[in-house]
Amino acid sequence: MDIESTLSALRESGNLRRVPADSRASASIDLSGNDYLGLAERDDLRREFMAEACERGYAMSASASRLLASHQREFDALERCIAQAYARPALLFNSGYHANAGMIAALTADKRTLVVADRLVHASIIDGIRLGGAPMERFRHNDYGHLRRILAAKAKDYAGVLIVAESIYSMDGDRADIRELVAAKEATPGAMLYIDEAHAVGALGPSGLGLAEAEGVGDRVDVLVGTIGKALAGTGAYGVMGASMREFMVNKARSFIFSTAMPPICAAWNRFIFERMQNMDSERRHLAALSRTLYSALGLDAEPSHIAPLVVGTPGRAVAMSEALERKGYHVLPIRTPTVPPGTDRLRFSLSAAMDAGQIAPLKQIIAEL
Repeated sequence: MDIESTLSALRESGNLRRVPADSRASASIDLSGNDYLGLAERDDLRREFMAEACERGYAMSASASRLLASHQREFDALERCIAQAYARPALLFNSGYHANAGMIAALTADKRTLVVADRLVHASIIDGIRLGGAPMERFRHNDYGHLRRILAAKAKDYAGVLIVAESIYSMDGDRADIRELVAAKEATPGAMLYIDEAHAVGALGPSGLGLAEAEGVGDRVDVLVGTIGKALAGTGAYGVMGASMREFMVNKARSFIFSTAMPPICAAWNRFIFERMQNMDSERRHLAALSRTLYSALGLDAEPSHIAPLVVGTPGRAVAMSEALERKGYHVLPIRTPTVPPGTDRLRFSLSAAMDAGQIAPLKQIIAEL
């Protein structure tokens, strides 16, 4: 690969990425993170946990993979906490990427399974499909008629089918129809349903357990994935599934088997937050109210979400508008190809329950001026 030519092409197209500087010292309102419940900067929670951590002496490193580690108590406690909430077994991963890449690759490694995925699923899901090597069909985004036509035409030629979607899509903030996905799975012999709830956990549903639980069909989804590093202000991710599926993943998900486990102190923090998150309905209601304010400010007529896209069309324009908003006191980073399809380069606004409507409402006039 010609590295310099690649970098030059990225610069010319406006798609060269750089790691941004720490923005915490800035006075700008941060609309680019995923701290949906506003927990990442909560000093009260941090102080309470650190007192607990000092008292209990949580280990700072697992020093081995889960299958080899001596320290297991904090991992087991976190998995039990999650399993109790969902009334199904849970398995912890180091990140959402690890969870999706590892579990999907494990489910599709026999090459006799057809994967049918929404066209806008996350890169970690696509990479898992590629690692597994199974054939893949993609249905138009949230088009369940298209999904059913693919299943009717193709499913009979394979030993099994894995239907993959997200509940809240990270670049558009729109929702999947989980009931439709469950119905399509149940109408297809040998099918399984895999739903990534990365951007829904914490923010949506009773007790913050996500959209599938809110729709009352969580137990009919074969694998639910929740990310801890977004609304839950921690690190890692988890899969919720049946007991046999969990045992299968412990033995076949390579990202679980061959990764050093997260530090036990991080698992303890994750449990600490997960327990409290379930009672944060007031934060979820406030987040929903902020979502309505944001969508009104941006002139969006879709169902309000804590994620809002402002599509501007080109990488250069996305960068220019991001810089202009920074000067106005709003930190909103540009999202460019290949993260989104060409021609849909955008600003992605994401909300936190730590914000108030007075911080969001001025965007209407600022966007109009830009």
